Amino acid sequence: MAQIRLSKLRHSYVPAPKGPEDYALKEIDVTWRDGGAYALLGPSGCGKSTLLNIISGLLTPSEGQVLFDDRDVTGLPPDQRNIAQVFQFPVIYDTMTVRQNLAFPLKNRGVDAATIEARVGEIAEMLEVTDMLDTKASNLGPDNKQKISMGRGLVRDDVNVVMFDEPLTVIDPHLKWKLRSKLKELHQKVRATMIYVTHDQTEALTFADEVVVMQDGEVVQIGTPVELFERPQHTFVGHFIGSPGMNVLPCELRGDHAVFEGHEVALEGPATGTGGTLKLGIRPEYVRLGETGLPAQLVKVSDVGRHFVLDAMVGNTRVKAVSETPPPPTGSPVNLSFRPEHTRVYRDGWIATEARP
Repeated sequence: MAQIRLSKLRHSYVPAPKGPEDYALKEIDVTWRDGGAYALLGPSGCGKSTLLNIISGLLTPSEGQVLFDDRDVTGLPPDQRNIAQVFQFPVIYDTMTVRQNLAFPLKNRGVDAATIEARVGEIAEMLEVTDMLDTKASNLGPDNKQKISMGRGLVRDDVNVVMFDEPLTVIDPHLKWKLRSKLKELHQKVRATMIYVTHDQTEALTFADEVVVMQDGEVVQIGTPVELFERPQHTFVGHFIGSPGMNVLPCELRGDHAVFEGHEVALEGPATGTGGTLKLGIRPEYVRLGETGLPAQLVKVSDVGRHFVLDAMVGNTRVKAVSETPPPPTGSPVNLSFRPEHTRVYRDGWIATEARP
């Protein structure tokens, strides 16, 4: 396995790029440690596939370096990078058995029969497909086909990184959680460096130890799932991660407080910087109904099973809150309080408050 480092990476599909708008990837510096489980998360068009193709060697970046264990592989073709890749659609041979499919990457590299047999048996046991080893792949369901595709990526023990490109897209929703759990379990057993590319926050947050969040060709935050939820560094991260996403509200600054719809709101700490467009960020989970707080009117209640998602109007602005207990009827006057330690100001999208120790 290997540590993967991207240094000052930029890429443009335009022959002579003139400005940032011509770059599909802005400058990116990321390090994925050896043996870690990582996710590359972002909406369609944010640059995930471009970055994946650069790491795999299918695309040469316009600028910067790709390093595997400090070895510059930027100019090497895919077959010299020792990468395994699992795609959206299972890449297996329907005319072969499960055993033959799992053995194929090893046979192709001249590995001896005894080692192949042992390794195939080990991976089959991890995937819980031992009883299917002599079954033709054409007779498998979509979830088991994708299991075999994953197994083909994991069967080699000499790969630098295993990359998963939206691997659960074609899997039925009721089977996705099983494969997500299995993949996490596989990583804990084989400890390979794994990079999981997805637009689905649930897949990213349940699989990865650390998530790289991308927007418009740049990395906006790298962190653990807890860090991304608890302290988003950018309003995009706050809005993209969470269900419902973070409230992003218009505000002004008055000393150490924000002013929202004419009301002073306490912040996690002092604001930094000057100028720019200011927004107040607070997750619905940290907005509470109470006897005191910002006067509002409840306009919508959604019962999602484990809690209630509330929409309330504070002046002309809609604020979402989460309540564990049944709220008053729609149309009722309510008071909203924001937990100060989770309330922060963003300047031009980026966090602009310092957390108190």
